[in-house]
Amino acid sequence: MYQNDPAKVLTGEVRLSYVHLIEPRTNKPGDDPKYSATLLIPKTDFATKADIDASIQAAAQDAVSKVWNGAAPPQLRVPIYDGDGVRQSGEPFGEECRGHWVMSASTFNKPQVVGIQNINQELPPREVYSGMYARVTIRFFGYSNSGNKGIGCGLGNVMKTRDGEPLSGSASAASDFAGIGQPGGAAADFANPAQGVQPPVAPAPAYGAPVAAPAPATTPPWGTANGINPITGQPM
Repeated sequence: MYQNDPAKVLTGEVRLSYVHLIEPRTNKPGDDPKYSATLLIPKTDFATKADIDASIQAAAQDAVSKVWNGAAPPQLRVPIYDGDGVRQSGEPFGEECRGHWVMSASTFNKPQVVGIQNINQELPPREVYSGMYARVTIRFFGYSNSGNKGIGCGLGNVMKTRDGEPLSGSASAASDFAGIGQPGGAAADFANPAQGVQPPVAPAPAYGAPVAAPAPATTPPWGTANGINPITGQPM
């Protein structure tokens, strides 16, 4: 229970995965887009787990008369899973889920995402990502959809408590370019060759000493127009 609502919970510090808190998304074509996040709740946080269990039961009792026509389903579907087990598909959860309870929460309304230092101002999008740590308000409700009955989890607001290693699966720029762009780094060397190692320059081609071009052929000074040597009188 939180704020006198038996179906509402304020979690302890959890880690967030599959974060879609800035822009909504759809799970499959035709669905309406929702804001959502997956909560990784440490199994050592017994207080949050107890609050969740109690709120699920409160939501189920409320749904018996309002949603399920007076009878609870024989096997109640709940939105919380053991991160050390397997997904509904039979595949194991990711490594980040080990030692945690795993639960997804969503909403059609954009949640407020604030920081613990200032709960009156929303965080910029760049500070909201999968892998960060937060405290979250959630509310449980009963549903009946196409013969499926169970308990769903609605997402309230999010208060970021601290940063964590991103769970996006991609490397950060800092790790990709470690040592580059720093003093003495490769980027600095090429950006300012006078202070670092200059890029290689192709050697100039080795040319030999210039050779004078042969003089153009000229008519001998003794030649005449008819080709007769004026001294001998013979043809040249």
